[in-house]
Amino acid sequence: MSLTEAELRCPDYDFAPNWFANGGVRQHYLDEGTGAPLLMLHGNPTWSYMWRHLVRDLRSDHRCIVPDHIGMGPSERPSESDYAYTASSRLADLERLVQHLQAERGLPARGWTLIGHDWGGIIGMALARRRPGWVSRIVMLNSAAFTMPAGYRLPWFLRLIRSGGRPPAWFVHRTNAFAVAASRLGVTSPLPAPVRRAYLAPYRREHRRLAVLRFVQDIPVTSADPAWPLIDVGPDEPPEMTSLPMLLCWGGRDPVFDHRFLAEWRRRFPSAEVRLFPRAGHLVQEDAREEVIASVRDFLGRHPERQS
Repeated sequence: MSLTEAELRCPDYDFAPNWFANGGVRQHYLDEGTGAPLLMLHGNPTWSYMWRHLVRDLRSDHRCIVPDHIGMGPSERPSESDYAYTASSRLADLERLVQHLQAERGLPARGWTLIGHDWGGIIGMALARRRPGWVSRIVMLNSAAFTMPAGYRLPWFLRLIRSGGRPPAWFVHRTNAFAVAASRLGVTSPLPAPVRRAYLAPYRREHRRLAVLRFVQDIPVTSADPAWPLIDVGPDEPPEMTSLPMLLCWGGRDPVFDHRFLAEWRRRFPSAEVRLFPRAGHLVQEDAREEVIASVRDFLGRHPERQS
């Protein structure tokens, strides 16, 4: 089941919906503007709404492709007998969607800019490593794409949910507490009530929250975890990755992706440009909206896309 048109009416989200039958499941995505393609990937428990301001600003001279992971945002909620709610499935979904857009909607095979946040960074970087010829620039907001930095431990609430224990998993699935907490604790400046409601809209009913729970339970911590191959990329990046222009827009008060993650990004990509917003939280694009937009636009202007 997908969201209704009424549920899609959110502040500053006046975009036309697009649909792709991804493996037989209806996946929602935005396709706004013209020009070089920008692929914007959300994490958990957000949805394409988080990119609304960036899309509205950049669509004048870029083509903004913004998918909602299956089971999230307006995308369909298949049963687990019909769809595996794993990061590996998300990577396959993304690859099929991009191939569809290249073959059917006139988007180029090269010259894509990857923009990721949270799980969108992990999945997007896995795609870039698998298909290095597709990507010409990378923009990362608070995220990871490698094993956890030395000395880091998941916050207690994520450990509880991830452990598979019945009470915390039941609570995340039966209530909207996880999304509510993210909309409040993920920012340092409170979101306006209509914006907070928009973030929560796709997950207001129990049957729409399965993906939220499974994303937490899929966080890779050890080599035994199914999502481990997406981050087990060795201590150093290959030259085809480090040679790409990269911008890191980082909220300095993120309760999950702390300074150790930013340090690892910098170590792996020593040429990356860094814009640190010390007072911004996990949802850095909300806390530092204008600064992030300006930083991304400036970065794209100084690093023209490469399509050959």
